[in-house]
Amino acid sequence: MSSVHETHSVRAPDGRTLTLSEGGDPDGVPVLVHVGTPSGCLPYQPHLEDAARRGIRLIAYDRPGYGGSTRKAGRNVADCTADVVAICDALGIERFCAWGVSGGGPHVLATAAFLAERCVAVASLASIAPIDAEGLDFTAGMGKSNVESFEAVLAGEETHRARHEQDLQDLLGTTPERLVEVWGSLLGPADREVATGEVATFLLDNATAAVTPSSAGWFDDDIAFSKPWGFEVSSIQVPVLLMHGEQDLFVPYGHGLWLAEHIPEVDARLSAEDGHLTLPERRIGEVHAWLVERFVAGGP
Repeated sequence: MSSVHETHSVRAPDGRTLTLSEGGDPDGVPVLVHVGTPSGCLPYQPHLEDAARRGIRLIAYDRPGYGGSTRKAGRNVADCTADVVAICDALGIERFCAWGVSGGGPHVLATAAFLAERCVAVASLASIAPIDAEGLDFTAGMGKSNVESFEAVLAGEETHRARHEQDLQDLLGTTPERLVEVWGSLLGPADREVATGEVATFLLDNATAAVTPSSAGWFDDDIAFSKPWGFEVSSIQVPVLLMHGEQDLFVPYGHGLWLAEHIPEVDARLSAEDGHLTLPERRIGEVHAWLVERFVAGGP
């Protein structure tokens, strides 16, 4: 199956550049990917191959400030929907599905909330919950590294900037072989098993490509997750597949439980055997099949 992809850019209405990649089946069901944090639009070959097999045109983009996409300082999660519309309009896509993982989770939920007239269905994998989620202890069960990063953001820009620069240097200074060591506090048993070899190489290559031109996207993502998203997940009216693993230390299981309780009629698949990294590594075929089924059922 084809793993070929192409990268190009489109223009947002406000003049910003949005860089994206697409592959899979060029005539297939359009599926937009909201990537994790920090990540860019470099595609994962097994995802492209699965997309080609299932008749999916798989499109990922660099959020503002990552890779080739122009920064949009002060953005909130909901702001991504204007960029999604710009991408779909530029590519001639009227109806589409979407999935998002980790930091892409809130953004795919925003897509579902605001673009119901065009977005047929979405899948959210290992998503964080809103910082102001009522009844949720946001950092309970979270690995020490991510707890410290969130605390730094909330402490103000100077503290956030210092912590961000340290996180950036840790990322850029590591190797695939040492990624398990760098992410030590964030890896449960399931994730420790997959964060090696080709998976570790891809994760590091993708993150490095996204933050090397500028790390502003990562910095701005962290701020966006530390303030209200700009919508309520209870407003979502399109089908949502929600996946979360009990072993997730990047984004604790409690976040998945909270989202499962607050997204209307959600198809929640919460698993004891999964962590954070295992979902996009082992479950993407299940995600793609679910989205295609709903796209086809939705008609022309």
